[in-house]
Amino acid sequence: MPIDTHLLALFTVTTMIAMITPGPDMLFVLGCGMRGGARAGLLATAGVAASETVHVAVAAAGLAALFEAVPVAFTVVRLVGAAYLIYLGVQMLRNRKGVEDEVPVAREGLSGRRAFASGMLTNLLNPKMVTFTIAFLPQFVNPELGQVWLQFVILGAILIVLEFAVDGTVGVLAGRIGGWLRRRQAARRRINVATGGIFIGLGVKLAVER
Repeated sequence: MPIDTHLLALFTVTTMIAMITPGPDMLFVLGCGMRGGARAGLLATAGVAASETVHVAVAAAGLAALFEAVPVAFTVVRLVGAAYLIYLGVQMLRNRKGVEDEVPVAREGLSGRRAFASGMLTNLLNPKMVTFTIAFLPQFVNPELGQVWLQFVILGAILIVLEFAVDGTVGVLAGRIGGWLRRRQAARRRINVATGGIFIGLGVKLAVER
């Protein structure tokens, strides 16, 4: 197995928890589904997933080469990434207003093609996603196992699958889920608090464990 199974399990659980937290991508897909139907919601998810593939590929190519050329760079990137995860967790705990202000608005009568393009461009041009990818993925890579690029590929594939599983479901069931999210402001805040705590704990754990 070209990847640390313990880190793989931790990555899968953490990513799933992060995915089910209502964020800009989920709410954008939700809006597309509500305005353009299930097909538009699913294609918006495909657009977001396509841009995440680009983010992962760029991170894998650049970081794998960097870790091979300068081994100490892995430790630096890991510690900086762990600090960034802690920062994200703190921001989630401090945020009590939700994420509506950050969500791109989908137009009325949205076509599937426009939903895909909008999802891809919105995510691709989001500097927060680039930073998150560079900070998050290396935390679950073990250079001692070799084939760092392959480890990134495996993690990226899991990320895309979970993207479709979670946001794709939101897009298809947009009508019901949209009403639920609008009515459950308190529940969303509790989810943000819980996720923030998990990110802080994860950042601390990964910073001191290896």
